[in-house]
Amino acid sequence: MRVIPRALAVLALLLATAGAGAAGPAVPPVAEAQLEAPAPSAPVARRRARSVDLDAPVTALPGKDYRQELQRDIETVTDRAQDAALDTLDDLQVPALVRDARPPFVLLGAEVAAGTAARLAWQPEESFEGIAAATPVLVVNGAGDGPVLCLTAAVHGDELNGIEMVRRVLYDIDAQQLQGTVVGVPIVNLVGFRRASRYLADRRDLNRHFPGNPQGSSASRIAHSFFNEIILHCNVLVDLHTGSFYRTNLPQVRGDLRRPEVVRVAEAFTSTAIIHSPGATGTLRRAAVSSGVPAVTLEAGEPMRLQTQEVEHGVQGIFALIDQLGMYRKLRVWGNPVPVHYRSRWVRADAGGILLARVELGQKVAVGDLLGSVTDPITNLRADVVSPYAGRVIGKAVDQFVHPGFAAFHIGIATRSADLGTAPRGEAQDEDERDDVDPGSRDSLEDS
Repeated sequence: MRVIPRALAVLALLLATAGAGAAGPAVPPVAEAQLEAPAPSAPVARRRARSVDLDAPVTALPGKDYRQELQRDIETVTDRAQDAALDTLDDLQVPALVRDARPPFVLLGAEVAAGTAARLAWQPEESFEGIAAATPVLVVNGAGDGPVLCLTAAVHGDELNGIEMVRRVLYDIDAQQLQGTVVGVPIVNLVGFRRASRYLADRRDLNRHFPGNPQGSSASRIAHSFFNEIILHCNVLVDLHTGSFYRTNLPQVRGDLRRPEVVRVAEAFTSTAIIHSPGATGTLRRAAVSSGVPAVTLEAGEPMRLQTQEVEHGVQGIFALIDQLGMYRKLRVWGNPVPVHYRSRWVRADAGGILLARVELGQKVAVGDLLGSVTDPITNLRADVVSPYAGRVIGKAVDQFVHPGFAAFHIGIATRSADLGTAPRGEAQDEDERDDVDPGSRDSLEDS
């Protein structure tokens, strides 16, 4: 019998594993390279996340059936068969038989095994109600290597469309076919969601406090916890929003188009309008980009409503992004790319009264076109709202009573990308210099 040092070592290890199986659970075979590796340092204590694949029963881990069958074969094999195996062992690709499993994805102190899905919980230390409320975090960790995509929704508690988008995307992914990891937080602002409110319990806007401060206000501490425990573990971020304050938005992707890495993410959302917007100070998207995580905001629809058409559009856009990132292949035929708007402006009502719109979302307008009218309910005097810009209606207020100065129509203006310049080294424009922010208001219409 030929003596092959490497092959003999591997066979000896397999025989030892089989012998140990009679006294206890089988030990998985170990690759030869692992035998020579130095002893690792003491690992950080973590808990293994339980798989919660609701679409199919949990299956055995990859390779488990193979190891059990191999153990039975070794226990019953004869000496002659062993000699024959040694004679042909050089022709076998032994390292390929013992598949190196992809490392688990570690988040919030839990390990999510490759090819599985899990529900985790993020629990900020600050609680306005005196009772800690854990926020669900869904994780699908693919069987193959790839980027980590994070989807966040309901940073404003009254914005519902994004919640359903996250649910549909996370539960429509087969972890065995996924390359990389998708993290979904359906309801970031759980306190506001329970109160049907845009804000936290102290009337602070969570989306104006990122990346947060552990020594700051309650909102800032919550933002710091979420940003550091979840966002900084991701490679790409999509923050899902709707319009605010009785306004509705055409499905659109907002991002700082001066940054090439953000442009690549935004352009992956085919058939979705793209708006250049660096983001207001304190927004999750802007803080993520400043920390090296390419991020965009997907706006669709209006608050306090669940709109299936907008949800379906958003889900298709997210899957288009996942496909472009090389994470998941799913046959999806969609429309052509839409124009990019490098500038956008809000048109405000000059009179108070009943606002009635005359244009629809996505409609093209020219300078002087009628956008809507405001009628005084007492005098019946009507004031027309006309467009001072040529472009496309990307957002508008729903019909309602308004006060003078109310931002009623959002016009996306097609301009050249050369007009953008390059991203500054420090912060973007100050808010009082931005056209989409009202300096006299505590709220901006950015990332609404």
